[in-house]
Amino acid sequence: MKSILKITVLLLVCSSKLFAANGTNYVVLKKTLPLFHIDSVKTNTTDPNKTDPKKTFALNTKNEADIIISEMDESYVAEQLINVASDNLGIVYRAGGTTKNGFDCSGLIFSTFRKFDITLPRSSNEMALIGSKTDLKNAKKGDLVFFVNRGQHHINHVGMVVEVTEDDVKFIHSSTNSGVVISSMNEPYYKRTFVQINRVVE
Repeated sequence: MKSILKITVLLLVCSSKLFAANGTNYVVLKKTLPLFHIDSVKTNTTDPNKTDPKKTFALNTKNEADIIISEMDESYVAEQLINVASDNLGIVYRAGGTTKNGFDCSGLIFSTFRKFDITLPRSSNEMALIGSKTDLKNAKKGDLVFFVNRGQHHINHVGMVVEVTEDDVKFIHSSTNSGVVISSMNEPYYKRTFVQINRVVE
């Protein structure tokens, strides 16, 4: 099963219109704002209430922009987003950057989701308007975390949650001083400048 999942992930980067045949139930990540929902897709067997591993699984083509994820919960999607973002650890900060030549904070998040053909707003302030707000104590991997810093009066920094423990939440982001790094919400600066956390994958 692990080999099947790896192949699927590689294909996801290349195309959002995939067809495959195996015993896995496919799900679709809906690209509809303000929240991306994961819905089950039925097989193309004669009886829609039964699955037959010998039959070919077909995409629900009602929305051609849907993305195939071969797992049944949002945690798989979040892990893949984290993997893509983490590949950029150590890359320098660059204002307006969305490539490995350098990222700004929203550029890192924007390019990460774009790998899965999901287009988020380009600025952190606009990103904060999508999804659903949740409490920090209920944070999950893949959530977006927002800050107001440098004396600004509106949201101007964003990261993505990569780890949640009983007493800490860690997030990946591109900071002006250190580039792409993983930081902790327990750090005094981020405690002070934290504004909200949004769930965009559910």
